[in-house]
Amino acid sequence: MSLVTLDLHRFKEVNDQLGHPRGDDVLRAVASTLTRSLRTSDFAFRIGGDEFSLLLPQTDAAQAFALAKRISVIFSEVLHTLKISIQVSMDHGIATYSADGETVEQLIQVADDRLYRLKHANHGKPGLVSDSGKDTKISSQSVAATLSEPPPPRSTPTPEQGSSAAQPLQPEKRALIEIPRSTQSSESSLAAAVTSSTATMQEASSTAGIQSRPIFSVQRKAERVSMTGTNAYAVLNEVAAHRARVLDLGFGGVALELESKLDLPDNFLAVLHVPILPPVRVNLRPIWSRPTADGSFRVGCCFVS
Repeated sequence: MSLVTLDLHRFKEVNDQLGHPRGDDVLRAVASTLTRSLRTSDFAFRIGGDEFSLLLPQTDAAQAFALAKRISVIFSEVLHTLKISIQVSMDHGIATYSADGETVEQLIQVADDRLYRLKHANHGKPGLVSDSGKDTKISSQSVAATLSEPPPPRSTPTPEQGSSAAQPLQPEKRALIEIPRSTQSSESSLAAAVTSSTATMQEASSTAGIQSRPIFSVQRKAERVSMTGTNAYAVLNEVAAHRARVLDLGFGGVALELESKLDLPDNFLAVLHVPILPPVRVNLRPIWSRPTADGSFRVGCCFVS
């Protein structure tokens, strides 16, 4: 699982120079971008005025980096249609469980550290002067190298020491809004979401009978296709012919919604009925699962060849 922290560069200038209604347009552009980019199993939160966080189950560091770059590109395209004179961009920081930490606090700190280091690389030093006197922009390779380095340990400065370095907002000063589901009160909700997401994946692995084996995820090679608003469904052949609603479909698998929780086997066959395509028979393996507020049960499955 990966945690991605996102930050909007020059967002304050939009509010100050163009007015808060235009700032609201930028925030709506972010929400639209994340809705288009994330899977059903992913979570998106607004944790501050111009800061957002993503929780990505079954996603390693390389996949999270690719997704963050894709989100940045899509956001730029969405923002272009708004014709805003100030060029707002998006920076990111990534932390992956358990390579970067095993506690909520460690993951948040690592993601914040990497975010601020990338912001410094992208905006703190817009150009480097070479020996020839010509400006040399920072390359994508150097930025990638920066992201791959372990973050420096952060010490809390004493009042006598002070600190001139940019520090993340303290938890008590940050608000949390999940997009688009609900409004929360503090960053403790993000911590609870991390803990809950971890427990959900462990429960899903145990339910599927694969707790003794590692779970392999396929790197995203294409955008997910949302089936929201369609009559797409799946017939689970080996689970008492249960029907499930198809939430979205991607290169690596499919997200389903059941009326109630089922003890799904390690592998099971299903027939997908989606618009335009003829019925498709697939072999599925459960990867993640979680209940919903309305009592239904969502499960993500990867395709098994």
